[in-house]
Amino acid sequence: MKGTTPIRNFLHSLLAMVLALSAGSAMAASSPTSRGTSSAAALGDLRAWLAVPRADRSTLASAPFASVPLTRRDADNATSALWHDHAAYIRATRAAEMRAKVIELDGMKLKFDWLSFTDAPATNGRSLFISMHGGGGAPASVNESQWRNQVALGEGYRPTEGIYLAPRAPTDTWNLWHQGHIDKLFGRLIENLIVLQNVNPNRVYILGYSAGGDGVYQLAPRMADRLAGAAMMAGHPNDASPLGLRNLPFAIQVGADDDGYKRNTVAAEWGRKLDELQKADTQGYAHFTELHAGKGHWMDMQDRKAIPWMEKYSRVALPDKVVWHQASRTHQRFYWLAMSQPKNGDHIIARREGQTVTLSSTNVSAVTVLLNDAMLNLDQPVTIRAGETKLFSDLVPRTVSTLARTLSERGDTNLTFSGEVTVALP
Repeated sequence: MKGTTPIRNFLHSLLAMVLALSAGSAMAASSPTSRGTSSAAALGDLRAWLAVPRADRSTLASAPFASVPLTRRDADNATSALWHDHAAYIRATRAAEMRAKVIELDGMKLKFDWLSFTDAPATNGRSLFISMHGGGGAPASVNESQWRNQVALGEGYRPTEGIYLAPRAPTDTWNLWHQGHIDKLFGRLIENLIVLQNVNPNRVYILGYSAGGDGVYQLAPRMADRLAGAAMMAGHPNDASPLGLRNLPFAIQVGADDDGYKRNTVAAEWGRKLDELQKADTQGYAHFTELHAGKGHWMDMQDRKAIPWMEKYSRVALPDKVVWHQASRTHQRFYWLAMSQPKNGDHIIARREGQTVTLSSTNVSAVTVLLNDAMLNLDQPVTIRAGETKLFSDLVPRTVSTLARTLSERGDTNLTFSGEVTVALP
């Protein structure tokens, strides 16, 4: 039996080693550091984080799991979990302001009223038509009357289905619809209605008459990525540029005899500008221009033709080409591009083909390209170029941090991104 002792000792040692390794593996699997290296574990940690009451949550961006690379499936599941949390927050905090029909942000109040149309059943959510009244630099009573008139016009414009919503401008100034606070107020309004009234974010339209038309000229290029169509009635563009309308169908209608502020002349000029832009870029700049014969500032509802024309279009949230031209009211995001310090006049064109994004710019030193798997395959390398200069070529990780931030910025899963790359432009 003595000859068996070394074998027995060896077996005991081997068994001890196996047990030690098993215990070590179990400890590693339960440790935050190890869990943070796994996509599935990061998704589990996100769900645990979301289960904590919102007021008690730690900062998501600094959580270890937020920067862990995710698989496509886990990124999709994370997006779903984040969306349900976002929708619950909107229902809990925004329902009251929608019942009161007034939104207040940064000291500005946006009253509104709406009509609901159900002539045709809504599929994949309802359409939303935001209709801006005329007036402008006038006593509050005048603008109040113009607002009520715009609400009533909904029965004449009568979309096939959806919500026709007329807001009351927060101010009584001449530029009541294109001051900087309007973009943020409209963004919140759209975000609320997506959750609370089942609005389809790919079927949001704006229209406006007179001073409201001024607002359409200005807001549509600035907010094109939030919209499916825009209709300008009897307004003036002032200093607006049509460049940002590359992916937004745009209707221009003015009475042929409406020569106040040269509205008829300027409308025709804008129509020609859009003609030229579409001629140079045949896949973009859908539009129509009509000066109604024999009509002055009031077109006797002939401008209603813009409603069925817009209804033919749904938003393309992730177009393969983006033209971003900053106005005096700047934005930090536009479709799948972002910049941290935008300036009036900044101009950038981005094209996406396969796994490659090509950028060209004027006055822009850096831009962030936002990415998701609906655009390209994030399991394969992505290349970003400026002309022939390669700025980036590598895998782009999907992360909870990017998903959560981009969802919270817009409240729109169509404009939520899992990856991003910031490049300096030559």
